[in-house]
Amino acid sequence: MKKHVISILLGITITACIPVSFAPDFNKKGYKVKEAQRFKRKLPEQQAFIFEDTKEADAFYDFINTKFELNDLDVDFEVPFRIEGQLYYLSFYEVEKSTTAIDLFNITDELVHEVGTWYIVITVIDNDSKDGLKASHPKHQLILQYLKDLRQEYLDVKEKEVPSKIKKS
Repeated sequence: MKKHVISILLGITITACIPVSFAPDFNKKGYKVKEAQRFKRKLPEQQAFIFEDTKEADAFYDFINTKFELNDLDVDFEVPFRIEGQLYYLSFYEVEKSTTAIDLFNITDELVHEVGTWYIVITVIDNDSKDGLKASHPKHQLILQYLKDLRQEYLDVKEKEVPSKIKKS
């Protein structure tokens, strides 16, 4: 019995990959609000609404372009939208984060294994250029709910759906 246990443990050890970094997992809520720059260094120092993008490349760009009728002009930067008559601007970034593991014994001929996951990072400012996702912003909860609804609408749109099916803002 001891030989079998030792053989199993030895087999696990020999084929072991040690994770070095993990892509975030937002399974509980499906999103997270945190400082964009802490999520990815090159992003702005603003609070951001972040969720995993499970669709093809540029699907969110196409969704925003269609929803807000932007005609491919400034689609990812300061897109105007209204909540209860008040004007806000959203900017978004498509960001890849990787889960990285090191193969200790190089069994697979690859020392480092990486699996990328794509995320949508959305920032919002108001008409006075104040961070709309900051917890102290007076309309923080309304903006957060708007972004939750926007995320859900995006996820509900089928990959090849006709753009006219997207609710216009």
